[in-house]
Amino acid sequence: MVVPLPLPDDELSAWLRLSMAPGLKPAALRAMFAAFGLPQQVLEQPLAALAAVAGPEAARTALAPAASAFPAQLAALQAWRAQPGNAVLTLSDPAYPPRLLTMPDPPPLLYIRGRPDRLHARSVAIVGSRSATPQGIEDAGRFARVLSDAGLAVVSGLALGVDGAAHRGALGGAGGTVAVIGTGADCVYPASHQALAARIAADGAIVSEWPLGTPARASNFPQRNRLIAGFVEGVLVVEAAMRSGSLITARLANEMGRDVFALPGSIHAPLSRGCHRLIKQGARLVETPEEILEELRIPVPAPVQCGVGPVPEREPEPRPERERPTPRQPRHHATLAQNPAGSVHSSPSKPSIAIDEDASLLLDALGYAPASLEILASRTDMPEAKLQATLLRLELAGHVNVLPGGRFVRAARP
Repeated sequence: MVVPLPLPDDELSAWLRLSMAPGLKPAALRAMFAAFGLPQQVLEQPLAALAAVAGPEAARTALAPAASAFPAQLAALQAWRAQPGNAVLTLSDPAYPPRLLTMPDPPPLLYIRGRPDRLHARSVAIVGSRSATPQGIEDAGRFARVLSDAGLAVVSGLALGVDGAAHRGALGGAGGTVAVIGTGADCVYPASHQALAARIAADGAIVSEWPLGTPARASNFPQRNRLIAGFVEGVLVVEAAMRSGSLITARLANEMGRDVFALPGSIHAPLSRGCHRLIKQGARLVETPEEILEELRIPVPAPVQCGVGPVPEREPEPRPERERPTPRQPRHHATLAQNPAGSVHSSPSKPSIAIDEDASLLLDALGYAPASLEILASRTDMPEAKLQATLLRLELAGHVNVLPGGRFVRAARP
C-alpha cells in the first residue's frame, strides 16, 4: 500500500505558500522545482534566478510576501492533515499519482480524503450530464460496476447525474472509485452528496487541488476536468449536451493521449448530441463495458447482463437526484394489454393533450430509449391506474409509440 511520506511543518508551509500564490501556475512552479529543488530552495532564490526559468511575473508572484491570512490557513491545514484518513501529497512525494506527473502542469499539492493507493490503480473516468436521463443513470452505474469489478478505479467528479451514478456503481468493486472535486477537500458539493462522499472516502479517495475551504465556483470545474483526464487511461462520456463540461474532459484527455469512449443514443435526444459529436471526431463508440476492457487489454470478468433496464445495486441506493424533485406516490406494479398485432399504434388524427405533471414525469422517465412497463413503474412509482392512463393519453396524442413486446418509446418528432 502506498503511504505518503511525513512532511515537516516548515516544508508544508513552503509548499502551501507557493501553491496558494495568486496567479502562479503549476507549469511555472514545476519549472522552478526542476531548476532549484524543493519549495524552500525556491523561496531562497533571487528574483533574477527565478525569472530566468519561469518568467518575471511568475518570479515576482512566488517571492511576494505571504498574505496576512496565511498563518491561519497553515494551522487549519495542519489540523486537517492530523485527522484520520486525510493526507497531503506533494510533487516530491513517492505517493504522488504517477499518471499526473505526465501532465504538463501537475498540481503542486493534492489534498486527499481516503486511500491514496487508489490513485495508483489503473483507472477510467465516467463523466456526463448533471441532468442525466434515467437510462443514462442506469448506463453509468452498470458500466462503472463492471469496470470496477475488473479492477479499474472509476474516476468522476462527484456531480449530480452521471457522476454520482458512476461512483455508486463502482463502490464495493475491486477497483473502487475516486472523486476529483472542484472545491476544497473539506467541502462537499453538491450538499446532497454528503453521504456518498463519506462512502467514497471510506473505500476510495476524494481528491482536490484547491486549498481547504474553497467553495464551489464555476471557474474551478474546467480545471477539475483537466485533473480527471490526467488521472486515467480513458474517458467514457455517457450523456452530454453540445455545451458540456464532459466534452472539455474528453478533449483534454485526447490531448494527453488518453482513450476517449462515448455511448451513442437517439438522434432525437439532446443529451446524445455531445456523444455523437465525439464519435464523429474519432471517439470510440462503445455499447458494453467489455469493449472498454478489451481496448485496455484487461481480462473481462464474469458475464454481466447489459440489456436495457434497471440493474440491482450492491446495496440500496437513493434515487438519482433531480434538479426539481417531484413528489411521488408508493410504487405499484403495472400491466397493460399489448397490441394483439404487435405493431406500433397510430392514428390518422392525434388529439392534443396538455403535458401535465404526470405526463412530463413519465416522458422524462421514458427518455429516448425503449422501456418496458416494469422499467417505467420502477422509475416513476406511479400507481397502476395512473401509469396506464398517462401512457394511453400520451400514445393517443402521438407522444409515445408502443413497440412489439409491450415496450414504449418516445415518438419521433415530425
